Amino acid sequence: MEAIKANEINEIIRSQIENFDASMTVSEVGTVIKVGDGIAEIHGLEKVMAGELLEFPHAVRGLALNLEEDKVGCVLFGDFQKIKEGDEVKRTRRIMSVPVGDAMIGRVVDALGNPIDGKGEIVTDTYNPVERIAPGIIDRQPVKEPLQTGLKAIDSMVPIGRGQR
Repeated sequence: MEAIKANEINEIIRSQIENFDASMTVSEVGTVIKVGDGIAEIHGLEKVMAGELLEFPHAVRGLALNLEEDKVGCVLFGDFQKIKEGDEVKRTRRIMSVPVGDAMIGRVVDALGNPIDGKGEIVTDTYNPVERIAPGIIDRQPVKEPLQTGLKAIDSMVPIGRGQR
């Protein structure tokens, strides 16, 4: 058996240090402790923000709403029946927001602002949080014309103005 020389050990260590990849991905994760009727309770997300978007397995997303000391209550978006106790939940560190602007005109989107009309991705630089303070009554444009829904029962019982908030 041949002995390893000290300079060979130094070269091996130096090579390992030079080729070391120090990058790492840090993510905060929690665990589903209870799920039912589109609501999940999660343990382990102590720093989650109210209104933050959370990622579940099977491309299901959730909105953190009920922040308690030892758990978080979350509304689930998507096929929530695939979520089960023990599943891992990841923080996104993003408050739920939707795209806004001219790119949205004529588009059909789901509750998360994702296109469902088959016309491709919505390209916009502007996003607004879902939960935000409405503009003051003085800052709003007055409602000047009616908006017809096309359903006579609704149009006769509930007058809706174009631009009404």
